[in-house]
Amino acid sequence: MSHARSAALPTAYVVLRILVVLNALAAAAIIALLLFMPTERWIMAEFKLSPSPQAERLVIGLHALAILCLVALGLGHLVLKRLLAIVDTVRVGDPFVAENASRLRTIAWLMLAGQLISLLIAGIGEAISPPGRPVDLDAGLSIPGWLAVILTFVLASVFEEGARMRDDLEGTI
Repeated sequence: MSHARSAALPTAYVVLRILVVLNALAAAAIIALLLFMPTERWIMAEFKLSPSPQAERLVIGLHALAILCLVALGLGHLVLKRLLAIVDTVRVGDPFVAENASRLRTIAWLMLAGQLISLLIAGIGEAISPPGRPVDLDAGLSIPGWLAVILTFVLASVFEEGARMRDDLEGTI
């Protein structure tokens, strides 16, 4: 059993470090996209639109989507850094500390914000879709995502209680 645990922690650490790098690369790509966004004319040609309020709404919506994605990546970065800190405490054998409860609670709030951003992205996708050509953004309501938020808040409480119990136990010894 300890062998599986010892293999899981280094794997989790490496995967999280890789995700931090990939997240940063994705953010850099979106920043580049925002700086060098295709022109309104190119977007209209790609979507086969003529100058109109619909075309203008599409261009504005695409810019808004890029910004929201950048915000989501920022939230993801904050989550990943806190997860790395939690993994570090597990690696040293001391996970039930108040800092981890706080980290988990922050992660839960960040995940909640991510779920709200996903709803915004879906709404923008709906608003910018040209007639007969829906823009599918793979965003919106995610029941597993909302359950993960709830689970993370609960896990934060578990860690808080574990830290309190550990402190009480240390006080009696």
